[in-house]
Amino acid sequence: MSRKYFGTDGIRGKANTGAMTPDIVMKVGMAAGQLYRRGGHRHRVVIGKDTRLSGYMIEQALTSGFLSAGMDVLLLGPAPTPAVAMLTRSMRADLGVMISASHNPFADNGIKIFGPDGYKLSDETEMQIEELIDNPSRLLPAASEHVGRAKRIDDAAARYIEFAKRTYTADSSLEGLRIVIDTANGASYTSAPTALWELGAEIIAIGVEPNGTNINEKVGSTHPETMCQRVRETRADIGIALDGDADRVIIADENGNVIDGDQIMALIASSWATRGVLKGGGLVTTIMSNLGLEHCMAAKGLTLARTKVGDRYVVEHMRAHGFNVGGEQSGHIIMSDYSTTGDGLLAALQVLAEVVRQKKPVSEVCNMFTALPQILQNVKFKGGKPLDDMQVKSAIKDAESMLGNSGRLVIRPSGTEPLIRVMAEGQDETLVRKIVDQLCGVISKAAA
Repeated sequence: MSRKYFGTDGIRGKANTGAMTPDIVMKVGMAAGQLYRRGGHRHRVVIGKDTRLSGYMIEQALTSGFLSAGMDVLLLGPAPTPAVAMLTRSMRADLGVMISASHNPFADNGIKIFGPDGYKLSDETEMQIEELIDNPSRLLPAASEHVGRAKRIDDAAARYIEFAKRTYTADSSLEGLRIVIDTANGASYTSAPTALWELGAEIIAIGVEPNGTNINEKVGSTHPETMCQRVRETRADIGIALDGDADRVIIADENGNVIDGDQIMALIASSWATRGVLKGGGLVTTIMSNLGLEHCMAAKGLTLARTKVGDRYVVEHMRAHGFNVGGEQSGHIIMSDYSTTGDGLLAALQVLAEVVRQKKPVSEVCNMFTALPQILQNVKFKGGKPLDDMQVKSAIKDAESMLGNSGRLVIRPSGTEPLIRVMAEGQDETLVRKIVDQLCGVISKAAA
């Protein structure tokens, strides 16, 4: 059964429209609260948000829903997604909720829900929430005497900062390192620079002046060029760019060159294998990761397992098969020894620890493999199923034949935006680019 509200990463849409209206959001709180109202104890939910203007509206609507369901609400204010997941467990909450649309523009917003174990809800549980939302008669408000209470948690950022610092594994501090940190004017605008400074680094912070409408605007992991330029201008040792909710990271070396999630995963998996703490014999990533990463892992005697796109599916595979490192090329890095979800700051701290250990420039430490030429383009569509078009299917089949065994083709609809993502990779960059351009043209016609 297809889902109406939830996508690959919670509920997401344009604020004050569709699923992001106060009415629907309040029902989300009521439905989730009802499902997790188990036993006679006082139930509680922690709610964090990024810096979007609409966060105030959605926070209030969610709070009303949870209070009506009989849950006490602990409001964290601006907090990274991984902080919400961590505090859900730490504060013995029944649920955790993050209000964010991650890397999307400020006009969008979304809701990510975590269970009491700090992991995102299963597809089955999300379906149960959807069924309750669409059947209001089944929503059962708490008795008047059991309505919940709400209060602010003032030390949420400090709790997360101390937790993050404890994951830094090198013997020496970050003293002597000049770091550009770009927090995308998002949820980590105070916590990430503070944690790095307290570990001893010299900090050059950008994207730390949120105003409600500038989140991800020409800053953050989806616009790494801003970080790269600042690294070159200030002769920094490394650049770190997070996204709006800080669950993903992109690195820049001392020359201002981008290092993506594939290289970061390769470094962490190799480092952990050398130190004897890697579990599962390798790492887990998605179908979008470069073939070069797969070859790198094989050369080191490590495995690489692939899942469909979405960090939740990476986490599910990690849990089912005993891995403790996984992630996505886009920079979601999951290290289950520390966190239940992607954490950009924690991943950056693992890279920094290895830089300190090796006493080498970031360009050398993070140069784990040579990536095969990979081209990714997006095609917008308004509705329908353009991938079911016969001309599109024929073009895809021709493209696969052209690539043969020397490359890969991945075409999929986005789970969070009205886009068809077209990715091809192979040894011949000219051929790869030609294939992607042709496919995007055919899909665009079908989507018109």
